[in-house]
Amino acid sequence: MPKPLVGVIGSMHEIEGRFAAQRVGERCLRAVAEVADAMPIMFAGAPDLTDVKRLLDVVDGVLLTGARANVHPSNFGAEAHPSHEPYDENRDEVALNLTKACVERGVPIFGVCRGFQEMSVAFDSSLHPEIRDLPGRMNHRAPRLESGEIHPDPEVVFADRHDVNLLSDGVFAQMLGRETIRVNSLHGQGISEPGDRIVVEGVAEDGTIEAIRVADAPGFALGVQWHAEYDPQCNPINRTLFQAFGIALSKSASAR
Repeated sequence: MPKPLVGVIGSMHEIEGRFAAQRVGERCLRAVAEVADAMPIMFAGAPDLTDVKRLLDVVDGVLLTGARANVHPSNFGAEAHPSHEPYDENRDEVALNLTKACVERGVPIFGVCRGFQEMSVAFDSSLHPEIRDLPGRMNHRAPRLESGEIHPDPEVVFADRHDVNLLSDGVFAQMLGRETIRVNSLHGQGISEPGDRIVVEGVAEDGTIEAIRVADAPGFALGVQWHAEYDPQCNPINRTLFQAFGIALSKSASAR
């Protein structure tokens, strides 16, 4: 049987500050191809280019990736602020509608980092613009040099930084065979108040929500705040997640 097809969402990007483009990180594509054993297909995070219904007629699942831009606060009833830019409202529109459609139709959907936040907001969660500003929270953003620049070594940037405690009888704990895992951390926004259908399955040691599922979803509908796509070829936690996504994709393809 042919490999399942996975739609991987793109994000806005300007080349040389002049040419509009859509961008997807290659690690996302390789995680789908090499670990989930599926074929990734990039699609635009732009509503005038991507027809959600037509997309779901073609793919067997969807990966919502991380991205530089924050989810716009208007999507959860808050005010935007220049200090929290950039935003990508076109991607917001596609991702939020797509998440709801995937869950309704039982199409497997996996969200990482920004994708995790999009899944949360699609089901009425609110986000805080800078989790690190809350009392008692750690700085969840990427490590930086004294100059303020992001550390140049990817192994430092994507190194495991904190523990996540998993719901003892939850989907993640059962899937991973443990109740505590250690993950990387590269985000500013984070869930403030989860919506009614967002089941919190993992929480960092400082109280930040890190793993969720959508309640009563007929198919795979999981999200993680960390970048699981960075190293699933060698990281057992992230490998298990993408393999589980791959199993769901195969079932979706067979049903199709």
